[in-house]
Amino acid sequence: MTWTEMQPLLRDACLDTLFMVWWSTVWAVVGGIPLGLLLVLTDRGALLQNVVVNKVIGVIVNLGRSLPFIILLVWLIPFSRMIVGTSIGPSAAVVALVIGAVPFFARLVETAIREVDHGLIEAAQSMGGGTFTVIFKVLLPQALPSLIAGLTTTVIALLGYSAMAGAVGGGGLGNLAITYGYMRHETGLMNVTIVLLIAIVTIVQLAGDLAVRRLTRRSGRQAASVGLRRLWAPAVPKPRTAPEAAEATKVS
Repeated sequence: MTWTEMQPLLRDACLDTLFMVWWSTVWAVVGGIPLGLLLVLTDRGALLQNVVVNKVIGVIVNLGRSLPFIILLVWLIPFSRMIVGTSIGPSAAVVALVIGAVPFFARLVETAIREVDHGLIEAAQSMGGGTFTVIFKVLLPQALPSLIAGLTTTVIALLGYSAMAGAVGGGGLGNLAITYGYMRHETGLMNVTIVLLIAIVTIVQLAGDLAVRRLTRRSGRQAASVGLRRLWAPAVPKPRTAPEAAEATKVS
């Protein structure tokens, strides 16, 4: 197969892969962040302590993460057909990708939220902050670098999952590699597909690392500026007691 013949196939496959990864990432964030927050907030001694809810959510998340994706993909074929009207193509693959990605990202969100200093939460509560204030003013902002790192990991995992979806007609670069590279022995097309997947993963990882470094550096500068302001603030003289004032008057 010539390069001219490869180009339209590679373009369409790349667009299908980006379509699957984009929408599954969006829904993974929409579903994973609330689940991860609930896993933390409903734990023992947390703001919304509820052992039953915590255990139920934990079991659901563990079940979603325990199934190998290729098995989950085949198992969800009837559900995908019911949701999007078809069991093949990128749209059908998105259904399985979302169900596989949400519990995966939820655990990463839970880990990121647990890393937040508990003293900040207590400080927000002591100033009258409620649950929503603690979530949106303390937990999410403080955990943002870790959340971005977790999202980067999730996107890279979704790229691998989308390639697996090609095995059952999900489209994308995985389907192209199987249909042409494996079944038709088009070694050149297989090699180009592998290079494209490596390039996409590298770009995603570099972008995620850059975002994490900038967020971490910004939070570090803010903490340092607060510390310097405290260090160089003019000292406020301590008020003297009556005996100390009388003694100072005698000395002078």
